[in-house]
Amino acid sequence: MLDPISLGAIGAVLGAVGSGMANEAGKWAWESAGGLVRRIAGREVPAPTTPGQLDDVARLVHERVHGDPQLAQAWAQFARSVRAPGTGSRDRRPTLPTAPHFFTDRRQALKLLDKEASRAFAGRPRRALLHGPEGIGTSALAVHWGWRQTARFPDGQLYADLRALAPEAVLGTLLRGLGVPDAETPPAVADRADLFRRCLADRRLLVVLDHARSAAQVQPLLTSAPDVFTIVVTRQPLVGLDALRVPVGPLERRDAVRLLTDLVGKPALAQARATLPTVLERCAGSPYALRAAAPRLAEAQTGARAERDPVQTAAEDSYRLLTPPAARLYRLAGLRDWPALDASAAARAADIDPTAAAGLLDELTDALLLERTDSGRHRYRPAVRAHAERTAAVVDGVAGCSAAVARTVEGYRDLAVGAAKAALPESWRAPSADSPVTFPDRGAAVAALVAEAPNLVQAVHAAEEFRDPDTVVLLCQALWPLQLKAGHHETLLPALRTGARTADEHVPGTRVAGALHAQLAHTLTELRRWDEAEPETLAAAHAERAAGHVRGHASAIEFLGLLRLRQWRFQDAYDRFDEAHGILDGIGPGDEGAADLPRARALLERHRGRALRGLGRREEAAERLGLALRFFRDTGEAYNTARTLTDLAETHLDGGDTGTALPLVDEALAALAREHAEYHVARLRVLRERCVTPE
Repeated sequence: MLDPISLGAIGAVLGAVGSGMANEAGKWAWESAGGLVRRIAGREVPAPTTPGQLDDVARLVHERVHGDPQLAQAWAQFARSVRAPGTGSRDRRPTLPTAPHFFTDRRQALKLLDKEASRAFAGRPRRALLHGPEGIGTSALAVHWGWRQTARFPDGQLYADLRALAPEAVLGTLLRGLGVPDAETPPAVADRADLFRRCLADRRLLVVLDHARSAAQVQPLLTSAPDVFTIVVTRQPLVGLDALRVPVGPLERRDAVRLLTDLVGKPALAQARATLPTVLERCAGSPYALRAAAPRLAEAQTGARAERDPVQTAAEDSYRLLTPPAARLYRLAGLRDWPALDASAAARAADIDPTAAAGLLDELTDALLLERTDSGRHRYRPAVRAHAERTAAVVDGVAGCSAAVARTVEGYRDLAVGAAKAALPESWRAPSADSPVTFPDRGAAVAALVAEAPNLVQAVHAAEEFRDPDTVVLLCQALWPLQLKAGHHETLLPALRTGARTADEHVPGTRVAGALHAQLAHTLTELRRWDEAEPETLAAAHAERAAGHVRGHASAIEFLGLLRLRQWRFQDAYDRFDEAHGILDGIGPGDEGAADLPRARALLERHRGRALRGLGRREEAAERLGLALRFFRDTGEAYNTARTLTDLAETHLDGGDTGTALPLVDEALAALAREHAEYHVARLRVLRERCVTPE
């Protein structure tokens, strides 16, 4: 059994606490670690942000606890309360997307994959890089091979589409596939990558990384686990990626004919004898182009292929056969790279009824001009969307294209604003604009924001390109409930940066600018980018103060205090909370924000108690936490009551007073009975165990 005060064990505990900050229990553990490290060191110790700094803190703790039995016992108790992020569920066996029904040729590529998967490990990770132009069948090849090899990978097959996703977002998808809950997924990309590798360490698994763009994008997703085979799919060979190169080229003529035969049958192929040579020339061995051409095999093909990309040639051929309404929707919905189109968004682009749009989307999918996503929505292949956009410029003109994008962005704006107001009706941070979109309850509103998050980010970028700062600002403000309730910080970060920059350019020194800088600071803090979060917090405070928005100014300073808690700068955190409390005194009885003052002050009392606990001033901490607790009890806020009770219980446990802590833990557990706060409850159960079985 590992000695809890050995250097390795101390480093492991600090690493586990740092990487487990995606939920409230993890944040509490991080603050508790900071307070304990301060007590052990006898001075303020900045929170580690790099592996080297974490090692330095571990060495410091190791040196001090070995000379003081009391400190050693305190560290051992804390270490036992730490739960490392999970390594997923063994019951969940991830699988690949559905393989194509008809598949032909690729014998050499399949042999190379077989050989790489079965070779002796010898310390060299098993990896293959499938590369070939769009539509040539690299993705289909990877999936087809994977389904043929299910017996080789008893722990399953992971698949991730890397199109337009940052590495941390892809890692979130992969960890979710392994059964790691979102609340146990670390916020930082390095911690996610470390957890992903630990999850794979003893599994026999296939990982397919589709549509990769660069070696840098792929690097955090790679593992050296001996029984994991990783297939990276890309258009071009990736320089810097150490993997077996497997080029995928056009189908030979006989294989192209065999695929067409499989798709349409021998009689239909015989009837198309006259047009077959032209079809084969225009498809140029592209499986996608051949599949798209199959339904119209016997029809005359117009125009020579020339030197055009076969995917775009196929798109043009399919487009010419569309009904006028479907052709118009195809052009206008393809003007932006929407990650997941539904009927509502497509209807806005084409200015038609959503029911009609749903039927047209099906028509486009049948023509292979759209792909259906796992969620049942639709998206374009890059080359096909390029054709749609180019055709729209010619047919619909600048005015028609601009109007289509504007309608789509307006639809996302209305949805986001309506969802934000429904998700946080009591919050002054929710957008004040009206929206025709309503939701039955908070849960439905947050779910809508989660489902549309990638599209909302794209809408922000579109509004910025269209020089519509008002829409940029509204969309970003509407993201606040999503940040607060569901996270998705890595997805939202580019949009929030755009929002803060837009506010500085068009409405500097306003409460809007303050709000957007505060939102950006919040997400940067959650992603542990603390050096970036601080200037954004200060910018928020400056803008709110310049605007004369006292409540917003106090909130920005409160944000800075919360950042200081994460950084283990407890005295500075206390001073910031004190400063925010003083700023609130500037709100008179009839002023804006007066109704929110009691709750705002109660939250600050709780935060001040947390900072005092980190400073080791337990009696003062208990006094502040008691003031906050009375307010939350009286107002019936179950969740904040439980949070404050937990802070208070931990404060008493720090002093060894288990008798006082136990009823507080039990009351917190009772308060959370209907809140579905699983991770908070898990944390409380650990505290209760400390109360009933003290060392």
